[in-house]
Amino acid sequence: MNKVVLPISMEGKTVLVAGAAGFVPSTLCEFYLNLGAHVIGIDNFITGSRSNIDLLSSYKNFEFHQHNIYERLPNFKDQKIDYILSMASPASPIDFAIIPVEIMRVNSEGTLKLLELAKEKNARFLEASTSEVYGDPEIHPQKEDYVGHVNCIGPRSCYDESKRFAEALTMSFHHKYNVDTRIVRIFNTYGPRMRPNDGRVIPNFITQAMKGEDLTVYGDGSQTRSFCFSTDLVQAIHTVLMSNDPTPFNCGNPDEYTVKQTAELIIKILGSTSKIVYLPLPKDDPKRRRPDLGKLQRVSDYAPQVGFEEGIRQTAEYFKSSL
Repeated sequence: MNKVVLPISMEGKTVLVAGAAGFVPSTLCEFYLNLGAHVIGIDNFITGSRSNIDLLSSYKNFEFHQHNIYERLPNFKDQKIDYILSMASPASPIDFAIIPVEIMRVNSEGTLKLLELAKEKNARFLEASTSEVYGDPEIHPQKEDYVGHVNCIGPRSCYDESKRFAEALTMSFHHKYNVDTRIVRIFNTYGPRMRPNDGRVIPNFITQAMKGEDLTVYGDGSQTRSFCFSTDLVQAIHTVLMSNDPTPFNCGNPDEYTVKQTAELIIKILGSTSKIVYLPLPKDDPKRRRPDLGKLQRVSDYAPQVGFEEGIRQTAEYFKSSL
């Protein structure tokens, strides 16, 4: 199988990123800006941060549009667009309870509008899907050919099922209209620009440890996660975007920790005096989560570069300015 060839420069290319004010999308925007691309960001700030857009706006080749993509897109009639990255969906469990309809609409109607734009512009389209399409998996680690174990009416279903729909819609545009598409399934990611109140494991534990509060572990802490630092994820996404394969790729870090181990490590790394307390496990919370990266590594030299301790330190430094 041929290895992916990554471009040294993206000068002369235009990359549109939906969800640009978010944690991972803003990091991806900066990556492409540093490669010389013209980057168009779109966001409605429902969960994204204006400070991320302020940072990106310091680059002369960045433009931003505040829009709700499931209602309409900006007018790009006379603009060349080479790549469209669909990354606009909120992805935190706290959002699932508060804005479930908005999440479903951005991953259905919003994805449709972006795919129609890709068709019009003859642009390569990348759908940022999620490991949540596997649900509470019955196989471990998870490979791309696993079809998942998802509760379609559960508390996480607004995200899980709308992302499964987005994948199906992406492949439908590929097959029917020959749109040049890619799909990434993103596993647990952390790093600077996360919301401290995001509700996910890493920001919860870091903010609690920094404040000297008890770290809240749900269930007995035996459930596992595999945490990928944001810059490593960006490299994986870029690799898939430049590949020739329209079918899904797992993107993440295969290093696996129990939630209890994660809490203990964060307390140790940050030198915190916090204790661990245990609360009931939420419904449909996945018991195991680790990506099989064999497919991505067969087409590239991808390997995560940032270790867990270094990643936690960098994330904690970022949170200090937010608390």
